[in-house]
Amino acid sequence: MDHATHPRLDATDLNQSTLEGAKIYDRNDDTVGSINHVHTHGADSKVVVDVGGFLGIGAKPVALDMARLDFMRDDHGTVHAVTSMTKDEIKDLPEHRD
Repeated sequence: MDHATHPRLDATDLNQSTLEGAKIYDRNDDTVGSINHVHTHGADSKVVVDVGGFLGIGAKPVALDMARLDFMRDDHGTVHAVTSMTKDEIKDLPEHRD
């Protein structure tokens, strides 16, 4: 997918209702996981991403700094994000516990 042409989200769109369920793609354009929820607000905002597993079973929640993600909408208006991290780097993050 060519993410270069997708319009970026502005700061007012970076909230739970907009981001929940959004897919995260790594720098190789592989799907890493999807956003479960937004954790904290402001400069230290994080999203909790479910990674690994199959159809949500066995997935591990990890927290990613929002600043490491580039949020956008595709040609159909679907919100997603791209990160410079690899799928393995994200999978290796510690499990997030609320």
